[in-house]
Amino acid sequence: MAKERLDKALSSLGCGSRKEVGAIIRAGRVSVNGQTIRDPAYRVTPAEDSLALGGQQLRWRIGRYYMLNKPPDLVSARVDNLHPTVLSVFPESERRGLFPVGRLDKNTEGLLLLTDDGGFCHALMAPRRHVEKVYVALVSGRMDLSAPKQFAAGMTLADGTVCRPARLTVLGEEDGLTKIEVALKEGKHHQVKRMVAAVGGHVEHLKRISVGPLRLDERLQPGEYRELTEDEVAALRDAARGKASADE
Repeated sequence: MAKERLDKALSSLGCGSRKEVGAIIRAGRVSVNGQTIRDPAYRVTPAEDSLALGGQQLRWRIGRYYMLNKPPDLVSARVDNLHPTVLSVFPESERRGLFPVGRLDKNTEGLLLLTDDGGFCHALMAPRRHVEKVYVALVSGRMDLSAPKQFAAGMTLADGTVCRPARLTVLGEEDGLTKIEVALKEGKHHQVKRMVAAVGGHVEHLKRISVGPLRLDERLQPGEYRELTEDEVAALRDAARGKASADE
């Protein structure tokens, strides 16, 4: 495994900016394999060398993976000049290098993954992977009775957008609206809303509840997040690989 600078390693572990951790190292507060190191350029090997800051052992993170219960009014981006982004829920020390895996519309809620691992993001979001994403929506208007069949057959929207077959299940009524579940294997712009509109409905509220095998943790309130477990990350990788191999 390639070595990297000590200051870069500590920064990637959320210990501060490169400038901040450089000062910490020079102050003699960092040890590598039990030896105090004062040189920010000292080379360490991720996941092999033992690091400690102020006597406290640090845990190597080879990639960071988070599940966020996205609240409305946050943009799924790293930076936006007009609106707060999903990174605003994280402490500044945790934001470095993070980005959302795909997008949820500004007012769509629910499961959003964030990571600093580009390969992981690509594996889940590449069009040929077809990792299923499930949404629950509240719909006004009168949807065509054949809507589930139209979704299952795939449809071409009025603007020519071709949507792959999807699954629509009517769950009942809630607050005078029709409650539905939609499962997609792609993620075109406003796709759930546009497909529902094509069969006569209007989405009033939309929430994503799963990506592949991973379901939204019901203990997370809107705006709360947690790290994924190793098993959850592995299951997502397996789902992406399984879909890819089935299509190739």
